[in-house]
Amino acid sequence: MQLHRFVMTIISLAIFLLPLQIGMAASEAAVGAPDAKPAVKAPNIKSNAAVQAKLDKNKNPQITALRWANHIDAVTGLSTLRLVFDVSGPVTVSSSVIGSPVPQLAVVVKGAVPGDVASTYEFDGRIAELLTVSAAGADTRLVMQLPLMLEDTDYKVFTLRNDPANKKPFRVVIDIGQKMPPIKFNFTAGLKDKTIVLDPGHGGSDPGAVGANKTMEKTITLAVAQRLKPMLEKAGAKVFLTRNDDRDVFGPNASAVDELSARTTVANNNKADIFVSIHINSFTNPIAGGIATYYYQKTPYDALLASSIQSTIAPASGLQNRGINAANFYVIKRSVMPAVLTELGFISNPEEEKLMNTADFQQKMAQSIYLGLDKFFTQAARLGGGQ
Repeated sequence: MQLHRFVMTIISLAIFLLPLQIGMAASEAAVGAPDAKPAVKAPNIKSNAAVQAKLDKNKNPQITALRWANHIDAVTGLSTLRLVFDVSGPVTVSSSVIGSPVPQLAVVVKGAVPGDVASTYEFDGRIAELLTVSAAGADTRLVMQLPLMLEDTDYKVFTLRNDPANKKPFRVVIDIGQKMPPIKFNFTAGLKDKTIVLDPGHGGSDPGAVGANKTMEKTITLAVAQRLKPMLEKAGAKVFLTRNDDRDVFGPNASAVDELSARTTVANNNKADIFVSIHINSFTNPIAGGIATYYYQKTPYDALLASSIQSTIAPASGLQNRGINAANFYVIKRSVMPAVLTELGFISNPEEEKLMNTADFQQKMAQSIYLGLDKFFTQAARLGGGQ
C-alpha cells in the first residue's frame, strides 16, 4: 500500500512539472535561439505601398514639359505662337493682359506647381519676348512679355484632357497671334514735316472735371493746345486740333463713344505721325496732385512717346512726377499711330487749380510738350523708325 502511494505521488509530481518545463523551454528558445523572430507583428508591405500610392495621387500635379512652335496663316501671312505645357494631372487656368511696366500676358495654372521646367524662356520678339515660370503657392504663374498690347481676340488659353491611347498627358495651351501695327513707321529726327494731332480734352456740352473755384478742364486743355500749335508749326510740323474752340467734336450731346471716336478719326484720317490728348486730372482727395502721362502699347513707340513727354512736362510744372502708366483709354487705344494722354495736374487740388489758370503755367506746359515731341522723334529715329 505504501509503495502504491509513493508511485502515485511521483506520477502526480511529474504531471505538475511537465507544463512548467515546456514553458521554460519555449521561453529559452525565444530568447536564445539564433533564428528567433521578435514577438511583434511583421509590417504589411502591400498595405504600406497602397498608402504611399494614395499619397502620391493626392499630390498637386506638376508642369513637366514645355514646347512651342510658330504657325503661319496661308491667307494673312501672320504667325501664331503656340505654347504647350504638359501637366501630370487635370488643372484649370485663368488669364489677363497687363499693360505695365511692359505689355504682358499673365496665365495662372491653378492646382499645379512647376516641375522639371526652366524659370525663363527667351523668344525672338516678334510675338513674345520672354516667358517666366514661377510658383504661386499651390499654383504656377506664367508671364509672357510682349512687344505690343493684346486684345481679347488676339490670344487663347485653354486646357486639354489626357489621351492615354495616343500617350498624351493633360495639357495647357496658349495661342498668341502676331500683332501687326496698321502702318509702318519710319521716323526721322526733328519736327519738320511731321503731322501732329492735338486733342484738347472735353469741350462743348462736356466740361470735364471742374475745380472748387469753378475752373473747367475743357478751358485749360484748349488753352494749352492753342499755345502749342504755333510752336510746332514754326518748327515745320503740320498740326491739327480735334477742336479749335469750345464745342463737341462729334456734335452736341453726343454719346461718349461717338465723341471719343470722332477725336481718333481726326488723327487717323489725317494720317498723323503722333496723337497727343491733353487733359487735367481730378480726385476726391484735394491733396492729390502731380503730372502723369498714359499710353497704350499698340505700336513699338507708344511707351517711348509717353516717356519723352513726361520727362519734359514734369520738371517744367514743378509738380509731383507721377510717371508714365499703361491705360486702356479709348483715344490712345483706337488711334493707329503712337499716342499719349497727358494729365497736366489735378484740378481738384486748390493750389494746382490756381496754377493752371495762369498764362505762365499754360505756356510752360505747351513748351514742355513741344520739347518732349522733339525728343521723341530724335529717339525714335535712332531706333530705326521701322519695324
